[in-house]
Amino acid sequence: MIGSLNGLIRNKKPSEVLIEVNGVGYEVHVPLSTSFKLPAIDQRTHLLTHLIIREDQNTLYGFTTEEERNLFRALIKISGVGPKLAITILSGTNVEDFVRSVQAQDADALIHLPGIGKKTAERLLVEMKDRIDQIGGVNLTEGDGIEFSGIQVIKEAHNALSSLGYKSVEARKILEKIDSKGLTVEELLRQALQSLNK
Repeated sequence: MIGSLNGLIRNKKPSEVLIEVNGVGYEVHVPLSTSFKLPAIDQRTHLLTHLIIREDQNTLYGFTTEEERNLFRALIKISGVGPKLAITILSGTNVEDFVRSVQAQDADALIHLPGIGKKTAERLLVEMKDRIDQIGGVNLTEGDGIEFSGIQVIKEAHNALSSLGYKSVEARKILEKIDSKGLTVEELLRQALQSLNK
């Protein structure tokens, strides 16, 4: 099992990063919450990882915090929630807000996340209730995202939405309706995802 990587970022996209460790490049799938915190290309980074081995492929998933990885591991144990949906959930919310939603049994908050319908939200509330303790201390707070200029924020959010499968025109229209002044990329993206999934 590959538990972590410490190396140089050689390429990165909103949902994937290539990390070179001792001459070997590892493709790592990451949630947007992790992607926004990564340093620039050719800078060193450290990611906690989870390796999923299947007959046709081995896939690495990376996270900046233990809490994110623990939540990912808890989510993929739930029936109907695979790694892709777990990463999408982590891209649409942070650990603290997700835990708060489960503790409050707030299905509406989860339904606003991409890929989550009413039945899946209800299943998450039931099955995650007893798994919250596995996530560990939740230290994430609002404002953890990286600040960009207004234009750069919109551009980064647009690229992130495209990487999640939304059409470019659809992403642009929803971003134009949101007042992005003073928002981080993560905050803008969360508002966009909530609007797209209403």
